[in-house]
Amino acid sequence: MKQILIIVLLITVFSCGGPEARRPVKVKTGNLKSSVDRNRKLLALEEAMISKIIEADSAHTYTNSATGSWYYHVVENTTDTYTPLPDDLVTMSYNIVSFNNDTIYSMEDIGVLKYKVDKQELFPGLRHSVKLLKKGETATFLYPSSLAYGYHGDEQKIGVNVPIKATVTLFEIEKQNNNIQN
Repeated sequence: MKQILIIVLLITVFSCGGPEARRPVKVKTGNLKSSVDRNRKLLALEEAMISKIIEADSAHTYTNSATGSWYYHVVENTTDTYTPLPDDLVTMSYNIVSFNNDTIYSMEDIGVLKYKVDKQELFPGLRHSVKLLKKGETATFLYPSSLAYGYHGDEQKIGVNVPIKATVTLFEIEKQNNNIQN
């Protein structure tokens, strides 16, 4: 009887291993290095496209902004010196076209809008471009996709990683009290 009890006890001890944790399924989605390489190649391709547009456009003198866009003035204000600062309220309009000059959004589609500088959502390139213009100026900007709508697009008319061209007109700048001293 003792032997049976020991055998049953040994079988019980060795057969109860407890629950085993499930191991996660390993899925490799890529690494950061490949993503960085892909983005560098895309930016190089878009910069080459911008260079071709600038070379073909001998009628305008382009300026490279510190943020990576290129632009030329359509209408320039040589008398004013003030450019918008954060918190200023600007009245503006803009359009968006492809690098092939196909209209994506016209100025009529977008309309005239009031924008509080650096406090409201616009695509990154436009947020930076507004601060380069003076009252009454119009300029055309060339943006790589990273400064436009990026890898999401606008989920309507602008696709994934699409570089764009925008013509921006700044009608009015309402300075804020803390910016008047500057």
